Amino acid sequence: MRRILLDARAVTASPNRNARSAVVWGRLLGIAFVVCFGTGVYSHLLQDPLPWMRFPTRPTQLYQFTQGLHITAGIAIIPLLLAKLNVVMPALAQVPPVRGVLHLLERLSIAVLVSASIVQVGTGLLNTYQWYPFPFPFRQTHNAMAYVIIGSLIVHIASKLPVIARYWRARDAYDADGRFVADPTVGSELLPDGREARPAVGERPAVEQTVGSYPRGLTGRLLRWVDGPAAPARAPESLAERPDSASAARGSSLEPSLEDAAGGAGAGRASRQESIERPADGGRQRIARRGFVAGVTAATVGVVALTAGQSNRLLEPLNVFGARRRDVGPQELPVNRTARAAGVLATATAADWTLTVVGPDVTRTFSRAELVALGTATAELPISCVEGWSQMASWRGVRMRDLLASVQADPASPLRITSLEKRGGYRVTEMGPEYASDPTTLLALEVNGGTLDLDHGFPARVIAPGRPGVLQTKWVGKIEVIR
Repeated sequence: MRRILLDARAVTASPNRNARSAVVWGRLLGIAFVVCFGTGVYSHLLQDPLPWMRFPTRPTQLYQFTQGLHITAGIAIIPLLLAKLNVVMPALAQVPPVRGVLHLLERLSIAVLVSASIVQVGTGLLNTYQWYPFPFPFRQTHNAMAYVIIGSLIVHIASKLPVIARYWRARDAYDADGRFVADPTVGSELLPDGREARPAVGERPAVEQTVGSYPRGLTGRLLRWVDGPAAPARAPESLAERPDSASAARGSSLEPSLEDAAGGAGAGRASRQESIERPADGGRQRIARRGFVAGVTAATVGVVALTAGQSNRLLEPLNVFGARRRDVGPQELPVNRTARAAGVLATATAADWTLTVVGPDVTRTFSRAELVALGTATAELPISCVEGWSQMASWRGVRMRDLLASVQADPASPLRITSLEKRGGYRVTEMGPEYASDPTTLLALEVNGGTLDLDHGFPARVIAPGRPGVLQTKWVGKIEVIR
């Protein structure tokens, strides 16, 4: 293939916008999305399990790990997604936007993937701060969007498989001087400098033509601003610098000569000299690529490090943007939903509060003193919230299996637990038999060495291993065995 030279004033697009960069950032995004999908589905099923499902109770910090990973990977997606969009923006803004039916289907899958990813990441970030300015229910929508993203991601990967296979390894993407190796045969829409493979017409060979690499309109202006001032392409060497000025003048012509138009073979070959990309160009491209990778890496590590401290003690000193801070709150434990917000200020502190436990054949009510008389145990368990924060605490209370034994119920019984709250999506929760029978599952009466604070669920709350915080019911009023 031959290249028709541009004027010396032409601009060069960012060397980061090529098929190899798209594969690299897409690969990282794909891993992050799969991690988020797996951990998110696990969290959703814990809250809405199918009838036959049973979940592990060990390690006791399992949900703390999976949900912390879910939020951390979701936050890491933000800079990775911006990097990927920057790389592929010329392809997204191509003209014409659609070139056929198959291309239309591919573009639709990309549109679904991009838009769903932006909505998913944006609403997920708002959820970590418990801010819901959107009119739809977050949890159900978030779960449904996850399947949409994974489905469109599979379609996108299938459509781009030749490009992915061709540019999976860096050594196949760049030459020895660090210049990107364009391969128009794989169907990539991200050829450098806007090069586009043209099919051969008649006996004329295909030509790799260099055209303006930025789209027209607002998108093009935005990309120019992102790239910054572009260095002008080098002009051909002056005639004085050539040993043979006459032949150099013919060889450096930017336009085909008259002999070429007439079909003169010798002069035509001299006038169609290919452009020369020197090793220095590859060095500059390599530096630009490394700078871009370093910038995105720093941004990704930064946003993770400045938020992961809400669930990771090692990173706790760096927690600047996390929605919750560890050890901050009543009894040095954060709070999501207060007693005032739940509307239990009066009922939870009533002197005549009792807990009702309903077994298959026996029903009993317990005052707080009677619960203590059953015998108490201590368990070190974390509060792990779906918003991503978590913290270990020392709990003391009645083992759930002992409470069930007091009403002659099988310790491995499924339970329905009702809070004193009058409203709320988690006012009534269910607990599987694997949790009810676990020796560390407690009806907690104390935390961190003191009586439960009202905001932590006084007079009694549930705490169980490996469960989301929203299922660790506070201000418990009733426990029933599900028959």
